[in-house]
Amino acid sequence: MATKVAFTSLGCAKNLIDSEIMIGHLRKAGMAITPDPKISDVVIINTCSFIHDAKVESINSIKEAIEMRSEERSRSGKMIARNRKVIVAGCLSQRFATELPKLMPEVDAFIGLDQLKDIAAIVNGVMLKTGGSMPESHISKKLTYIPDYDTPRYRLTPSYSAYVKIAEGCNHNCTFCIIPKIRGMHRSRTQESVVREVEQLVKEGVREINLISQDTTYFGMDRWESERPNKRSKVDSGKGESLASLIRELDKIEGDFWIRLLYTHPAHWSDELIAAMAKSKKVARYVDIPLQHISDKMLSAMQRETDGAYIRNLIKRIRKGIPGVAVRSAFIVGFPGESEADFEELMEFLDEAKLDRVGIFQYSREEGTRAYNSKKQVHHATKKRRWNAAMQLLQELAVERNKQMIGQSMRVLVEGNGLARSEGDAPDIDGMVFVRKSLPAGSFADVKIKNYRDYDLIAE
Repeated sequence: MATKVAFTSLGCAKNLIDSEIMIGHLRKAGMAITPDPKISDVVIINTCSFIHDAKVESINSIKEAIEMRSEERSRSGKMIARNRKVIVAGCLSQRFATELPKLMPEVDAFIGLDQLKDIAAIVNGVMLKTGGSMPESHISKKLTYIPDYDTPRYRLTPSYSAYVKIAEGCNHNCTFCIIPKIRGMHRSRTQESVVREVEQLVKEGVREINLISQDTTYFGMDRWESERPNKRSKVDSGKGESLASLIRELDKIEGDFWIRLLYTHPAHWSDELIAAMAKSKKVARYVDIPLQHISDKMLSAMQRETDGAYIRNLIKRIRKGIPGVAVRSAFIVGFPGESEADFEELMEFLDEAKLDRVGIFQYSREEGTRAYNSKKQVHHATKKRRWNAAMQLLQELAVERNKQMIGQSMRVLVEGNGLARSEGDAPDIDGMVFVRKSLPAGSFADVKIKNYRDYDLIAE
């Protein structure tokens, strides 16, 4: 009988694609994927370790899999032993490659982010393991892997929506972030590879293409920036591959679909990119651009490569260049050294800029980052108070914005059961538009907004 594998995928959409790739390789090898770990031969937990809460969730999922595998109740009610294998993959394995095998000897194998394509062979290997042996470790220190258009993959998203990873890794040195140490340096796919994957997805009926990476605006730049004395010249001249040139190529693909840009970095936005978005008939009028703060002192401490004046000007340029665009961002409160004046400047910016979608996060102190050893840590109660104040302001701004939407018409992508999303709403993180339940999932519909509910809209 085919080996049965159960999957738990934690964390962000980038991690979800890694899970889809592993499942694709397992299916290609003839293994069966089951949603029920109790009937599986192997449980794979694809972990996240970006912040403290993600680590806790990952560790709890691993412990649950270990505890469940030793014995379980049969249909007759009798307790039976089952030698189910447990494999831990993803960011937690990569980040704590040395520590985890010692802390969790019950795990059969730990695999890193470069071993996605080897998952079938690793599963076959652990199936031959006998009890009592130490965990296998399949983790590369230097990361080079990146998916291609023909990489085996089994999508876990709805049939009408898909994520496309256009690059892996990150070259930024933000002092709060551990990602470069986990996922390595930025490495872009070729433009042709991305275009071919999107063409295939559109042929399969996908209506929403979400382009993702750690920094989508850096796409293509890693292959030429070291050869150019002026790092922006090749992008701005329209020569070579960049996110702007990728948009222009994707726009040529026939079909009724929209493209969404996620995880852009403010330092790499150019006039060419703004113009490419404005001219595109396929790119959704939506920009995801995590800014993290507005105070010059905080931006410098975070090593964000931008200052407050640059950010304010960039938002103006984007809104002027792309009429009707919805701007989403994320900010951190309670970063080491953040004063009340810094926080008040952030609150004033949020009130003035009136960004369309905003996420506020309390600073998470992560070992291995430059900010971890800062002697200017903010008390947890202060972080919580600032977070509550910011969330209250954002809720008020959301109500104000939604009131202005009443009477307006918009195009939505229907998700089924009376739920839909506008161009300004990314999957899983933004609001919804309530529509008629009779509208089929995966279809586009033109609706008129008649009311709102908190962060969501209600349409006719």
